[in-house]
Amino acid sequence: MHNFESPGDAFRWSELVDQLEGRLDILAQAFTARVRQIPEYGESQVTVLEIRDTARETFRRLIHGLRGPAETARDGLLDFASDLGSKRARAGIPPESLTSAVRLDFSILWADLLEIAAPQDAGLLASRVDLVWRVVDEFATRTHMSYLTERVRMAQEESSIQHEFIARLFNQSTPSAETSSQVGAALGIGPEVRCGLVAASGEAGARLHAAATQFGAAQRRQKIFLHESGGNTYLFWPLLPGPPAAGRSRDARSAPQLPPLVADIPCGYVPQVHGLRGLPAAARTAESLAALLRPGDAGPLSADAAWSRLAQQNLQDAGLDLAAQLEESLEECRGGERERLRETVQHYLSTGNITATAEQLFCHRNTILNRLNRFQELTGIDLTIPAQAARLVVAWA
Repeated sequence: MHNFESPGDAFRWSELVDQLEGRLDILAQAFTARVRQIPEYGESQVTVLEIRDTARETFRRLIHGLRGPAETARDGLLDFASDLGSKRARAGIPPESLTSAVRLDFSILWADLLEIAAPQDAGLLASRVDLVWRVVDEFATRTHMSYLTERVRMAQEESSIQHEFIARLFNQSTPSAETSSQVGAALGIGPEVRCGLVAASGEAGARLHAAATQFGAAQRRQKIFLHESGGNTYLFWPLLPGPPAAGRSRDARSAPQLPPLVADIPCGYVPQVHGLRGLPAAARTAESLAALLRPGDAGPLSADAAWSRLAQQNLQDAGLDLAAQLEESLEECRGGERERLRETVQHYLSTGNITATAEQLFCHRNTILNRLNRFQELTGIDLTIPAQAARLVVAWA
């Protein structure tokens, strides 16, 4: 069964649409009053005059769309919607606020139609509700699509600018105060802010990149920044303010501010960098720490935890192998003596206490003393002298 429109209905609908067009100022005023009740619009940079003028033009184009299927009217409406979506994105209107505002168009139009219509127009309005809804919905859909497209473009543009400034910072061994101030302004953080930084390459670097993407999508309060150069991936983030608890180690103070998604990624870690100017040097430290990672390392490696490895590597690079020298000194050990001596010395180095070492190894205190004396006899290292004990810590790192 088909419903055919009578000439009288078409004429009457044209009359109602003409009346609507004569009430553009009333429609725009009603929209402006209601949209200003949305908090983000009331606090935005969009002025009342702009809202009213835009609303007037919106309703004018919507009403033209109600006259019929003319392509020019439809195209003009959708072009206007695209421009409006882009403008609201650049004005910083949140998406949910834009949705609330666009939803007002149908309710205001329909309420005004009901006001100007006569009781005998009820059937006509019922037959036209789908048309009104379709025209407004097309306008709303195009507005949202344009808004989202502009938001993506803005995010990409902002990200590109940030990456450019970050690269400028990291490419200087000692950035100037001016450079750090410019970078801080681009990133939205202070140039003197304390930061944490991690670095890795290969698979771990790829995991850092993925973590930065996930972190950026999930967090709003804390920022995290990504830099990639020379096969290395770096992440850094401003440390949240707050005085550290007294008596806690540096790593203990900083650990809670390590992004959770990074906590299980093997990488070099600098818990605190004082100001943006310190990031390039911290990046070099983190690179060196990352190069010292071992298969058993399951998370970030800081200098506090790996200073002995770092010292060992630097000494080896200079041609000094403490471990080889030590092994040579212990060559005359027989049976399991070498292993017993090493176990005893390592426990003593970790505690600095004869009694505690004896308890850990289930030995008599005198047995521990005899082993330490024997070790000193073989190697010439007196464990009670910190400078000599440090040689062992580095050799066995």
